[in-house]
Amino acid sequence: MKRAAPVAGLAAAAVVFIVDQLTKWLVTGPLGINFLGASREIVSFFDLRFVQNMGVSLGLLRAESDVARWALVAMTAAISAAVTFWMWREEKATDKLALGLVLGGAIGNIVDRVRFGYVVDFADLHFGEWRPFLVFNVADAAITIGVLILLVRALLIRDKPAAKPDKMASENVNA
Repeated sequence: MKRAAPVAGLAAAAVVFIVDQLTKWLVTGPLGINFLGASREIVSFFDLRFVQNMGVSLGLLRAESDVARWALVAMTAAISAAVTFWMWREEKATDKLALGLVLGGAIGNIVDRVRFGYVVDFADLHFGEWRPFLVFNVADAAITIGVLILLVRALLIRDKPAAKPDKMASENVNA
């Protein structure tokens, strides 16, 4: 059986990448939130706040030297290649879409790390002083949503097995 090309996944990756880069440009360009400490309240529980993310998720693996920066770029590029390979081989449309979210987000963050040496984060969701997340961006949100979809599908949703032909029916056909 020939596998269908991952058109939906690649389209999702392209949309995520474009929206991620556009929102980062809007925040750091026209809105002028482009230096440490700069922020703007949007609503009482959501601010735009400029953060230079030198690491990966949760601030882990901080890349504070050029060698570490390029190592993170290489590692993220390798993961992106693996996600693309997986997406190409994947048969389930929902998984292809989820992988596309992960891929688009990864590429968006790679572009930032190559251009600036850090990832631009700006979305600050908070309820009073409580922040359920670190400051993030569209790419981070897409990666998280994509991974959650894959986990839910892998752990909670079981595909129904293909219907097996009735043994009596197959014997009657062969008779």
